[in-house]
Amino acid sequence: MSAVPPKTHRATPGQTVGPFFAYGLEFPKQHQVAFPHSPGAIVLGGTILDGAGAPIPDALIEIFGADADGSVPRARGALRRDDHTFTGFGRAFTDDEGHFEFWTREPAGIGGRAAFYAAIVFARGLPDKLHTRIYVPGDAAALAADPLLTSLTPQERATVVATRTADGGLRHDIRLQGENETVFLAF
Repeated sequence: MSAVPPKTHRATPGQTVGPFFAYGLEFPKQHQVAFPHSPGAIVLGGTILDGAGAPIPDALIEIFGADADGSVPRARGALRRDDHTFTGFGRAFTDDEGHFEFWTREPAGIGGRAAFYAAIVFARGLPDKLHTRIYVPGDAAALAADPLLTSLTPQERATVVATRTADGGLRHDIRLQGENETVFLAF
């Protein structure tokens, strides 16, 4: 006589992060950290990929970064967009091809440090969110002196530094696992 297997239950929000996170998280213009037609506005875009290199069509990414002068927005109301205020915070869902896109400004490094966006990724099958950084290319001295980047191998470093697009924007793909997996931070 075989033992009866224990009853299993469907996953709940505390056990996996998606794909139902759209409920209550969406707000108008959430991907517009800066108004698209404001001075210095750029597009930060990329694709979120699984371990096999396939795009993830139902992921969510949040970014937070300093303004172009290095100031960190501290005003309340980052979820309200007035088409004038740089909020520092944005949220974007991936499309069917795993692509995300933000209108933002390129941050300045704070205190002479390398400029970056803090990023958080939520995706189906993840038991918790993933934290990473998206470094801005260009200031070679600041990138070479960054404590996190100097602790990484060149291959790992490449997974957290964005590339410049022809139109002046930034592109950064995030791979959740496998070859060229993005470096994620423990919190």
